Amino acid sequence: MASSAAAAAATVMLGGKGSALSPAAVYAFSLGLAAPGIDPSAHKSLSTRAPSPQETPARLAAALAALAPAESRAAAAVLLNKLVLTSSDSASALVTAATVARLADSLDLAAALPLASRDEAAVAAATAPVAVALAALIDCCAAPLARVADAVAALSCEAARGDAAAFDVPASGDGLCAKDEADVAADIKVLVFGSKLVGAAGGVPAAATFAKVPALNGIFRQAVRALHVLVRIELNAPVKLGKRDAGETGEGKEEALVVLATQLARAVQALSKLSIARARLCAESIADAELREKLTGGVSVDDLKGMLDNVLIDSDAVSVLKGVYNHLLKFRDFLAWEAAVAMAVIEADSSIEKPQAAVENEAASVTEKPLAGGDKAKGDKKSKKKKTLGLESLVEKVKEIVESNEVRRLPKIPKGTRDFGKEQMAIRERAFSIITSVFKMHGATALDTPVFELRETLMGKYGEDSKLIYDLADQGGELCSLRYDLTVPFARYVAMNSISALKRYQIAKVYRRDNPSKGRYREFYQCDFDIAGVYEPMEPDFEVIKVLTELLNQLDIGTYEIKLNHRKLLDGMLEICGVPPQKFRTVCSSIDKLDKQTFEQVKKELVDEKGISNETADEIGNLVKTRGPPLEVLMELRKEGSKFMNNVGSVAALNELEILFKALDKANAISKITFDLSLARGLDYYTGVIYEAVFKGAAQVGSIAAGGRYDNLVGMFSGKQIPAVGVSLGIERVFAIMEQQEKERNEIRPTETEVLVSILGKDLTLAAELVSELWNAGIKAEFKLTTRVANHIKYALQSSIPWMVLVGESELQKGTVKLKDVEANQEEEVDRKDFVRELKKRLSKS
Repeated sequence: MASSAAAAAATVMLGGKGSALSPAAVYAFSLGLAAPGIDPSAHKSLSTRAPSPQETPARLAAALAALAPAESRAAAAVLLNKLVLTSSDSASALVTAATVARLADSLDLAAALPLASRDEAAVAAATAPVAVALAALIDCCAAPLARVADAVAALSCEAARGDAAAFDVPASGDGLCAKDEADVAADIKVLVFGSKLVGAAGGVPAAATFAKVPALNGIFRQAVRALHVLVRIELNAPVKLGKRDAGETGEGKEEALVVLATQLARAVQALSKLSIARARLCAESIADAELREKLTGGVSVDDLKGMLDNVLIDSDAVSVLKGVYNHLLKFRDFLAWEAAVAMAVIEADSSIEKPQAAVENEAASVTEKPLAGGDKAKGDKKSKKKKTLGLESLVEKVKEIVESNEVRRLPKIPKGTRDFGKEQMAIRERAFSIITSVFKMHGATALDTPVFELRETLMGKYGEDSKLIYDLADQGGELCSLRYDLTVPFARYVAMNSISALKRYQIAKVYRRDNPSKGRYREFYQCDFDIAGVYEPMEPDFEVIKVLTELLNQLDIGTYEIKLNHRKLLDGMLEICGVPPQKFRTVCSSIDKLDKQTFEQVKKELVDEKGISNETADEIGNLVKTRGPPLEVLMELRKEGSKFMNNVGSVAALNELEILFKALDKANAISKITFDLSLARGLDYYTGVIYEAVFKGAAQVGSIAAGGRYDNLVGMFSGKQIPAVGVSLGIERVFAIMEQQEKERNEIRPTETEVLVSILGKDLTLAAELVSELWNAGIKAEFKLTTRVANHIKYALQSSIPWMVLVGESELQKGTVKLKDVEANQEEEVDRKDFVRELKKRLSKS
């Protein structure tokens, strides 16, 4: 009964709606850790007709002889899944229940032959089940090794006292570093952060060895991910039986898998050599020559000679894939050996506290661990009796060392993020309250959307900034990414719900894989106000800009400027300068950098990278210098002889801007606005007015708000054009300004507590009675129990609590309490029964 229950628990259902066969499931089938089950809905599509034995496809028959039992089980599971998927996908596909039952019961590829119909044979030929199964096993083994390789490299860096500067690589968002390389470097820096050994004196020269880790481990990640994507497709895509697949042999699928698997093998080869080099580097710090020989004497670079050639020399896909799998297993052994060496070195280090362990005994057991190929390290004969350090004990040993070293490791948060302490939270809550009140004053309603969206929703909306989108790991379902802003999700919401008009606000976090700097974060809040729908010209544009001025005025952050331009005017300017229309967006992306770079730097990018001529770039430079008061610049651009008046798009833009500027003038909001032709806003979805608010005070935080009109974004999702305009406040930068200002004024108060009930003793019952009366009266109060009056007063001063209720032994005997005005340092004794009423009077006056 127990084994039956275990088998039931390990059943993997195939063919159900939404189900998918994963590489991990294939691996479990191969080891007999799971059994297949056929979903009842898939059973309905299977044929019950009598079998008509077919000739086994030639490539499948050839592969059978080379398969080990585990590989045969994996291939049988792949073929079984393909037959069930194809039968469910096509009503005309003839897949017999008998074949499916034989495969499911035996999980033996040979036992399922001969296949019972021509369609079954076609599926077997087209899907290359043996190659796909082997690739799935490679994928299942490689994916965890990608993370283990990073962890072991970090452990060796610690053991060798290497310098963490080896992992200082540029952020990938700058285009100066591959994403995977940057991610590996960041992950390893997190692992070694706070270690007393990394970078410590006495370490061996290791810069060159560890500097290779981000690039090589990053390439390994990339190769693993590429193979994983193809394997998942080949495992779960049904075969479309028809003319195209009539002669399909699966050879193309095999070749594609071989290409990706051999790329993976080359990365594994490089990582194996690097692992050996790191282990030897760690061992150099061991003074005991005999122990050093025991740790490193059994492994040599010679173990790798010819290994990759043996994998690649075979023309047979099955042999190549089996070779790559064995190559991975060898690499796993190297990593385990390197980890054991590094741990032995760390345990032998007398500069850190750790549980006592016999390092020599551990070293002897490490030398006894069998390596791929059956060789054993040369150790002392007596050491053969010691326990082998297998994978489970290796994991336990890593856990033990990590736990013993926790005292010297400090946790950290990822780059580009921040914690908000009590003072910062007080500022943030006050800012959000102001912002929400302004939005509601204009009739906006609140909206919330998921923190992640389908990747297809976000892609193609942000131009060159699309590289900053955070992609989530593929978990075998939908491909998703963290939202980059709140505008695209809003447009998706409007389109998905067929909304024709909406005025909404949203305050939520967004995520960008940017290079962090002062005032620039990877996780930050945006506060968005948008109006969607058809209105009179410039009607919603005026209100959105008016909302922006009200926000910045009420937040009282100091002097600011709102730069404004029009996308059609910008396009007209580029057309006048001779820029081809297909380069408008990419040129705009360069112009958008003028607030951070000189024109000479931008010009170099335009000429060298964007293919713009020097003459055209110089003409752009002359025009983007135009800026000033809106109505004055408008008159300048519309005067007789202006090049803009001969451009249809520019004329339309100037007419719209005239309406907008006159409305803003009447609303007393135009004084903060500057008409600036250098403002480009690099996002692709803008179609009309664009604007950006910049703080003009001492704190250099850059743009604090931005927005514009985007008439086509909703239509990208629904096909129905719903014009929209909005603004987004970059609240993190506003926080930074408010925080600095309140620090200078010494006005940061983290709590709103009005009264501190101070019991001069340890009588919790009395404190509970008094403070509850205050809470019931709606007074914000805290209580504190301590015999020292000074501690009560100190706490009240630190927390800026204006009033105290002091109760000691004498007050208890008299039935009174003392009310203390903390700032004035004055006390007054009142009857116990009247203290709430008296406090209310005093609080109402303050």
